Amino acid sequence: MLLAGRLEELIRRLPNVDLIAVVDAEEDAIRRIRETHPDVLILDLHLRQGSGFGVLRALTKDASPPKVIVLTNYGVPEYRRQAEALGASAFLDKSRDYGRLPSMLLEYAQHQHDPRPS
Repeated sequence: MLLAGRLEELIRRLPNVDLIAVVDAEEDAIRRIRETHPDVLILDLHLRQGSGFGVLRALTKDASPPKVIVLTNYGVPEYRRQAEALGASAFLDKSRDYGRLPSMLLEYAQHQHDPRPS
């Protein structure tokens, strides 16, 4: 949960980005996503109960799922392919790509708040 605390702190500092919830179980994640309809989801593949892949599979059934940024310690090509096949927008390795997260979130927020058509 150390990284979760760092992520919370990082997200709270970003303009136009609001943290809705932090959960560590597949079932809780799916329930909260369906209750709150976030624009973006930061998803770890390793959860206390269940897995990030289970969350991704559940989201494939939703009409308008959030953009999903997978942030994991398991940055292997097989997991990347599987996550992308299940709809992940981005796949980041925690140790190598963590620093890219703020700019990605700001870009998504800008896109959400920009009234011009894309």
